[in-house]
Amino acid sequence: MGLFSFLKKAGKKLVGKKEPEVEQAEKSAEDQKLEAMRAEIDRLGIPVSGLNLELAEQVIITGETSTNADREKVILALGNCEGVGCVEDQITVANPEPEATFYTVQSGDTLSKISKTQYGDPMKYNTIFEANKPMLQHPDEIYPGQVLRIPPM
Repeated sequence: MGLFSFLKKAGKKLVGKKEPEVEQAEKSAEDQKLEAMRAEIDRLGIPVSGLNLELAEQVIITGETSTNADREKVILALGNCEGVGCVEDQITVANPEPEATFYTVQSGDTLSKISKTQYGDPMKYNTIFEANKPMLQHPDEIYPGQVLRIPPM
């Protein structure tokens, strides 16, 4: 559990998609953001029960998940959204295992380059790719400012 910082201007844009005008007018901007964030976790299929999100100066996450990997994926899925600068993690983990480290992608980075820096072997890029599914759809689709999970070897 803790507080994780992200770049507010980098990330997936969840809010601002077209909705019926009447429905959109009835929702506050905060409700729209929270609904979009819940939908993103559902879309990614990350299992977390009792998911609760609050927006303050940061996104506050509570709930329970089976593994640290799922906990970390929820943090990254929300933190890598445009406009989110901070995620406060209050998720409990039923079966804790060693935690991954987080790495912020820099301009010019590739998963192979990150793998060489983190593991000493550029061919272990697939370990990083697999650790960041379903947020990553393809190993070449990373962007500066994105935060990735780097699992322990």
